[in-house]
Amino acid sequence: MASKKANFKKQLVAYSFIAPNFIGFAIFTLVPIVFAVVLAFLHWDGSNPMEWAGLANFSELLDDDQFKAALKNTIVYTAGTVPLTLLASLFLAVILNQGIKARNFFRTVIFFPYIASLVAVAAVWNMIFNPSKGPVNMLLYALGFENVPGWAADKDWAMITIILFSVWKYMGYYMIIYLAGLQGINPELYEAANLDGTNAWQRFRYVTVPQLSATTFFILVMLTIQCFKVYDIVYMVTQAGPGTATLVLVYDIYNKAFISWNLGSASAVAMVLFALVLAVTLIQFSSEKRMH
Repeated sequence: MASKKANFKKQLVAYSFIAPNFIGFAIFTLVPIVFAVVLAFLHWDGSNPMEWAGLANFSELLDDDQFKAALKNTIVYTAGTVPLTLLASLFLAVILNQGIKARNFFRTVIFFPYIASLVAVAAVWNMIFNPSKGPVNMLLYALGFENVPGWAADKDWAMITIILFSVWKYMGYYMIIYLAGLQGINPELYEAANLDGTNAWQRFRYVTVPQLSATTFFILVMLTIQCFKVYDIVYMVTQAGPGTATLVLVYDIYNKAFISWNLGSASAVAMVLFALVLAVTLIQFSSEKRMH
């Protein structure tokens, strides 16, 4: 009996440490997730009584032009941002892993946009890429270009602007992760490659890239999830415009929930987004397993 009481006290102490975090997770994460799943099958405007909708909220999305535009733009944004960010962060990590002068300074400069206030960097970005007064277009005019891009104000360039902004803001963070991976590679592998007479490109292709496969996979998964749930960048740079040129799924969820107060439809879009992210993540894990 004494040993059981002692074990019970130990368990009670252990659970008391995790209880605050678990209670917070249950109240602010678990319960809202479960409620959102249930809400996807209901009609509710936040004030009147809830009504059972079945699959009506999902079927209505098939005829919802806003949802179709948001789904398309989210996929385009992810397909454009993920590979560009991967390549940019890997390139910068390889360069700044060398013994160049002031490399710590350059690392800090590249990482700074990630920790800087999004409001501030978005304001600076919009000023730099202003269609009529921005220094980028002024430079293009000076170089002889007549039809300069309208950037965020042009429906044909707005998504490209969002993608470039995202790459610029996040590549510093993933560069740091790649730097950690590079510094964990055994130097003897490069020495053996040098003895075999390989050049710089061959060492990068046959030593660096394979040794960074786990790091690349981690970045790929995290970056993909991050891109699918993008909202703040779109809000600060284009407000989902012009028209629906940069409308993404999370922005559509916000509009349906807090502008139109169609909470059931908003939850249905959230479930579609969840299923999409889950499917892409499972495909990535399955592909990683097959490669190994």
